Amino acid sequence: MTPRPCARARVMIRGRVQGVGFRAFAQSQAVRRGLSGWAGNLPDGRVEVEVEGARQIVEEFIQTLGQGPSLAHVQDVRVEWLDPEMRDTAFEIRG
Repeated sequence: MTPRPCARARVMIRGRVQGVGFRAFAQSQAVRRGLSGWAGNLPDGRVEVEVEGARQIVEEFIQTLGQGPSLAHVQDVRVEWLDPEMRDTAFEIRG
């Protein structure tokens, strides 16, 4: 039986984060950590990520997003903590 997630966050990442493999990077990092959620591009050039899992692992994941893949240049990471939904079991890439 998998432990129930205890934290959910919406993360907005600004900088050179589109067209550099950022969403795939987020997905691989989340899957590696057993987190669920999604990553998507926004029209204004930011990437939005919603992630859910154990609080400490979510926090580590967010720190990794601040570094990004090698071609990215992250300028700002904003985090909004949300109530866990415990409904997703995978991490997907959206728009």
